[in-house]
Amino acid sequence: MVNLRAHELKVLAAIAKLGGKASVEQLISEAELSDAAIMRAALTLQEQGLVRIHAEPQVIARLSAEGGLHAENGLPERRLIRALLKLGGEANLDRAAAEAGLDQQFKQIALGWVIKKNWAVYDSKANMLRIAANLQQGEAPEGDDEKLLRQLLGNSQVPLNMLSAPLHAAVQMLKKRKLLVTEEKTRRVIEVTELGKQAAVGATAAPEEVTQLTPELVITGKWRGVKLRKYNIEAPVAKTWPGKKHPYLSFLEEVRAKLVTLGFKEMTGTNVETSFFNFDALYTPQDHPAREIFGIYFVKNPEYGDISAYEKVVANVKATHENGWRTGSTGWGYKYSVQEAKRLILRGHGTCLSARTLLSPKLEIPSRYFSIARCYRPEVVDKTHLSEFNQVEGIVVDEKLTLRDLLGVLAKFALEIAGADKVRFKPDYFPFTEPSVELSAYKEGYGWIEFGGSGIFRPEVTLPLGVKVPVIAWGLGIDRLFMMRAGVDDIRYIFSQNLDWLRRKEVA
Repeated sequence: MVNLRAHELKVLAAIAKLGGKASVEQLISEAELSDAAIMRAALTLQEQGLVRIHAEPQVIARLSAEGGLHAENGLPERRLIRALLKLGGEANLDRAAAEAGLDQQFKQIALGWVIKKNWAVYDSKANMLRIAANLQQGEAPEGDDEKLLRQLLGNSQVPLNMLSAPLHAAVQMLKKRKLLVTEEKTRRVIEVTELGKQAAVGATAAPEEVTQLTPELVITGKWRGVKLRKYNIEAPVAKTWPGKKHPYLSFLEEVRAKLVTLGFKEMTGTNVETSFFNFDALYTPQDHPAREIFGIYFVKNPEYGDISAYEKVVANVKATHENGWRTGSTGWGYKYSVQEAKRLILRGHGTCLSARTLLSPKLEIPSRYFSIARCYRPEVVDKTHLSEFNQVEGIVVDEKLTLRDLLGVLAKFALEIAGADKVRFKPDYFPFTEPSVELSAYKEGYGWIEFGGSGIFRPEVTLPLGVKVPVIAWGLGIDRLFMMRAGVDDIRYIFSQNLDWLRRKEVA
């Protein structure tokens, strides 16, 4: 006669009911116990020779970063067809895409799939999209690909052997679209032995054991009359999801701390900036394309700011733009507008903070400064661009600085902070630096990604601000640094509300 605890009896009975062999996932459902409770019981049963625990290979499917977005918001083609139905069944493609909230990248993907799924007909000459005849009575039924996305949204991963045949086919379709990935894992399987089969027939419940020695048991002395359960420190426990900082916010704090330890001082400023500091002080002409509505956000009210406190510097910058002033340059050769310099905008880069710092009477030489600034540009949102993003900006002010010093700083960012394997520098152009350098980095399994630009400030920038020594500067997309570090292939996923990803993502 074998005495077994309640959980051990439950697990043994559940395995027998499932044919003598079952995975932990199956037992969770059948025995209605947690995975930790099942494994504790199974380990005890294995010690008694009643079951065997072994690992079996298993292929599982899980969502990619882009797949997670579509699982939450719907596939692009579903969003497009819903928008088309809302617009009466026929509409201009661009209007339907705008109604669906699809950017240029997903608009083309959605168009291809609504045609492939026979949901709509497209007239390329008129750029018109019309609902297909088979959908005249209503919306298309949910497809197997959408069912699988919905199932994966509720579960972090799904074993392929637990999917129906139609969903198996959907796995291959979604893999081609890079919306999910498959990988081999091992699963724990518990199999009852011959001795276990015999024990299951005549097993009896062991006397109840106390699992916690409470203050009450100690004070009353009742602990003497109960059986205390042996504590197994090797037994698996239930997963817990304690509160923690967002992985990206934790990364920003880590970068900030590293820069401070390297002797950098932090620069801060407001999101709303004048065109003077965002452009003019950085030797960007007032007719530059970046200053148009396609390159910057303008503040509607109030439209202009006050720069009267910088009257002398404004005069220096004005002269530099018009004729080069004392810089040795001929300038841009146009009539500078002080009124245009007052124009209020949302800052398009963090370099405006560097301009303000160089102008400050508190500027020290030599010195190092950095900022992690929120920036705004009317970008088309896709997997590598956002209209609102963060930029890590830095300057070093010293008499003996060279391009080699700049390249060393950039390499440190890519290799130590982003975790890149190697870096690449390319000549670039910015109105305010010469020479100018573009930084790209490579990581195995991730590929090359552009991080941002850098250079040595031109005399047309430093001299009007009163600085007569070299200044190296850089502005890198810190969102992209985190993407490489965390292995994220879609920048939008950084701001995702996917709880499964947030729970499992390690915090540096």
